[in-house]
Amino acid sequence: MASRRMETKPVITCLKSLLIVYSFVFWITGAILLAVGLWGKFILGPYISLIAENSTNAPYVLIGTGTTIIVFGLFGCFATCRGSPWMLKLYAMFLSLVFLSELVAGISGFVFRHEIKGTFLRTYNEAVLNYDAKDEKSIAVDNVQRSLRCCGVMNYTSWFSSVYFPTNGIPPSCCATKSDCHPADMRNATIAAGKVYQQGCYELVTSFIETNMGIIAGVTFGIAFSQLIGMLLACCLSRFITANQYEMV
Repeated sequence: MASRRMETKPVITCLKSLLIVYSFVFWITGAILLAVGLWGKFILGPYISLIAENSTNAPYVLIGTGTTIIVFGLFGCFATCRGSPWMLKLYAMFLSLVFLSELVAGISGFVFRHEIKGTFLRTYNEAVLNYDAKDEKSIAVDNVQRSLRCCGVMNYTSWFSSVYFPTNGIPPSCCATKSDCHPADMRNATIAAGKVYQQGCYELVTSFIETNMGIIAGVTFGIAFSQLIGMLLACCLSRFITANQYEMV
C-alpha cells in the first residue's frame, strides 16, 4: 500500500500544479469578464439603452459573474493547496455551473444577434421622434451622434418629423462643427443640411454593436469551454486524494 501511495504522489503533485495554474488563469478570466462588464456599462451603455426596449442588466450580470469567478478562482487555489476532496468537488461543481450559464448566454447572443437591427430601427426611430434633450433616451441619442459623428436614423432628415424640430430644430449633437451651429440655423432645414453630419446612425450603430457582440461572444465561448479543463482536473485530483487517502501538508 505504501508503495502504491509513493507511485501516486507524483501524479497528485502534477495534478495540483496544473490545477493551481488553471485556477490562476480562471481568476484572470474573471477579471476579463469584470472588465468587459464595466466596458459594456460605461462604453456600450448608450447603445444598449437604445437597442433594449426595457432596461437591460447585461453589464451588471457580467460584472457580477466576473467578481464571483475571481472569488472562486482564489477558492480553487486554496482548495488545491489544502488537498481537500470536498472543496475540490465544490470547485468542480461551481465550474460546471459557470460553464452551463456561459454556454447558454453565448448561444443566446449568437442566435438573436440578427434581431438587433429590427429592434434598433424601431426604438431609435421612437427615441428621435420623442426627443426632448432631457430624458435618458434623448441623452443616449446625443451620445451616439457625437461619438459616431452621425445624425438621425437614416440621415439628418429623420429629425424633421420629431416633436423637437419645430421649436428647436436639429439637435446640436448633429453639428459637424459645434461653433458653427447657431439655434436659428438648426431650425432652418436648408441651412442646417450643410452644417450637420450627413451619415445616419442606424448602419453605424448596428455595425458597431454586431462587431463588439462578436468579440464578447467569442470571449464568453472561450471562457466557457475552458471550464471543462478545470472540472476534469478538480475531479481527478479529488478522486486520487480520496482513493489513496493522501493528505496534503
